[in-house]
Amino acid sequence: MTQLPPERNNTDSATSDWHAMLAGEAPRGGEPAAIPAQTTPVAPAAHGLDSGQPMTRREAREAEQRRAAAIEAEQRHAAATAAAHAATAALAAVPSQTGEVDPFASPSRSDRRAVTPDPLEPEQPHRRRGAWGCLIGLVVVVALGFGAFFFLQGPIAALVDRFQPAEDFEGTGTGEVVFMIHEGDTGESIAENLVAEDIVASTEAFSEVLADADPTPIFYPGAYLMAEQMSAQSALDALLDPANKLENTFVIQEGMWAKNALAEAAAVTGIPIEELQAAAADTTALGLPPEATSIEGFLFPATYTVDPNITAPALVKMLVDRSFEALDAAGVAPEDRWRTVVKASLIEREAGLRDDYYKVSRVIENRLNPELFDSGLLQFDSTVHYGLGDDSVVTTTDAERADPANAYNTYVHPGLPPGPIGNPGDLAIDAALHPAEGSWLYFVTVNLDEGTTVFSSTIEEHDAAVEQFLAWLADHPEYGG
Repeated sequence: MTQLPPERNNTDSATSDWHAMLAGEAPRGGEPAAIPAQTTPVAPAAHGLDSGQPMTRREAREAEQRRAAAIEAEQRHAAATAAAHAATAALAAVPSQTGEVDPFASPSRSDRRAVTPDPLEPEQPHRRRGAWGCLIGLVVVVALGFGAFFFLQGPIAALVDRFQPAEDFEGTGTGEVVFMIHEGDTGESIAENLVAEDIVASTEAFSEVLADADPTPIFYPGAYLMAEQMSAQSALDALLDPANKLENTFVIQEGMWAKNALAEAAAVTGIPIEELQAAAADTTALGLPPEATSIEGFLFPATYTVDPNITAPALVKMLVDRSFEALDAAGVAPEDRWRTVVKASLIEREAGLRDDYYKVSRVIENRLNPELFDSGLLQFDSTVHYGLGDDSVVTTTDAERADPANAYNTYVHPGLPPGPIGNPGDLAIDAALHPAEGSWLYFVTVNLDEGTTVFSSTIEEHDAAVEQFLAWLADHPEYGG
């Protein structure tokens, strides 16, 4: 056998070792070589290797380098593909701007460049925010927005209210309303009365047009023909228009005392108050019930327009006859007029809101029932006020409630008072005839501005409501508490 040169032997040895590694065999004189893992099997010929042709050491080294580069490229391609799938799944988990996700949408050019790099170019380091990072950032921004909204809601609302125009109606209104301006009324009280009659929408709107008026308006007592839901400017114009002032027209309000009603009639008609009082004292000629000692309770609340030449007796009789008409319409028999009017007058003076009329009526019935309330004491401040002749305050003192000399003091005298304590209207008369169902024995109006009244069946509940009223009264000294 011819011996080959050493160089050839070395080459054959290297070539044999390389093919042995490709075959997974151990090279001569060593352990099996580990072949780097790859995703896709690569044929030797693909890298310039031919198992049928021997290679030099240099060719084998170059072939090994090409193979390693190919394996690295395959690994980078696999990693990029996995990253692309992960990005697609993350995007699918976050709603789009329209609330929908298209899982089959193709990535943009920049996305393709980011997830599928060129294997021949060196990879550039970069950072990319994941879908969860974007979502968390969005949640933080939204939370901060809501927090700012709630924190600034109060100041913003106050600022808006400050610059928002006052509530006002539009136009000259609809229908007809007789509006009264009383002696001593101010612009503020007129504004409040206009709102109470649903003529203007707010006191602020009327006060604004009143303040802007030049010259300053002067209001005269009397009756004015107005409309419902007028703009503040239209209401002011109507009050200043002499054509809207009704001559010989006056209004008796619900609950008004007789002496005040007669004074209102005298001021409008020009009839001396003494003549009206003398005509009212003749209860027999007026047809009042035999129990009546005065005209109280039988001057029906309404708007009256009278002939300029009417006499005092004719005027008073007209008012009483109107009261009888209302009682007859309610189904009150003549023999029941007295008790009905007395009870209705209590309801008119004590009740606030419409539903309260019927509840107050039930309280009166329950307290007069000895099986439910053994003392029979109504304990109404309104009756004490009537006996004192003073309705300027809403409360009574301990001494006033303990005074037996006051015949109208229902804190010491059981049963109904000796007569009506005002002039009731249709609603009070109906409530007197149809009390609500309930076990209430007490009630107290805890907010005089709103008329909110608490009805109670036990003294403990009532005492708690009284404390609520006293707390409100302490904040509103204008009510004479």
